[in-house]
Amino acid sequence: MPSSDPMPSPDPARAADPAAEPAPGGANVAEQLVRLTRRMQRAQKHRMAQLDLAFTPAQSRLLRTVAHYGDAPPRMADLAARLEVVPRAVTTLVDALEGQGAVRRVPDPANRRVVRVELTGTGRATLDALRCARRSAAEDILAPLSTEQRDTLGGLLATLVDREGPHR
Repeated sequence: MPSSDPMPSPDPARAADPAAEPAPGGANVAEQLVRLTRRMQRAQKHRMAQLDLAFTPAQSRLLRTVAHYGDAPPRMADLAARLEVVPRAVTTLVDALEGQGAVRRVPDPANRRVVRVELTGTGRATLDALRCARRSAAEDILAPLSTEQRDTLGGLLATLVDREGPHR
C-alpha cells in the first residue's frame, strides 16, 4: 500500500552533509572553487620548491602587498589593515622577510616614531620569481582548456573579483 506521506523522508547521511549533494541548479561551485584554490596552492608550492624559494603564502602575500604601495613604503599598521591581521602578525612576517633580505624597515621622514617597510632588490627579484611560479602553476592547471575556454573563465573570474561587495 502506498504511503500517505507525500514527502519521502530525507536520507540521514545527506542531511548531515549538505555538500554531499550538489546545490540546486547544478554543480557545487563553492566546493569546486575551494578545490581549485587548493590545487593551485599545491602547484605553486611545487614550482617554488623547484626554484628553491622558501617563502610561506603569508610571506608571499606581504611581499605583494608592499609592492602594491609602489614608491611610498607602507607603515606596519597599513600592512596589518590591508592584510586584515593583527599588527603583531605583520611584525613576525617582516622579521622573517628582513632576515631573508627581502624587505627592510625604514624610518618615516615626517615622523621618526613611524616605521615603514620597503622591498629590497632581493625582495623585488623574489616577487618576480614568485609571480613566475604562480603563472607556471596556473598554466599547468589550465592546460586542458582551449584558448576560448580560458578567455571565458578569465572573464567570469574578472567579473567576480572586480565586483563591489562586502568582502572585497
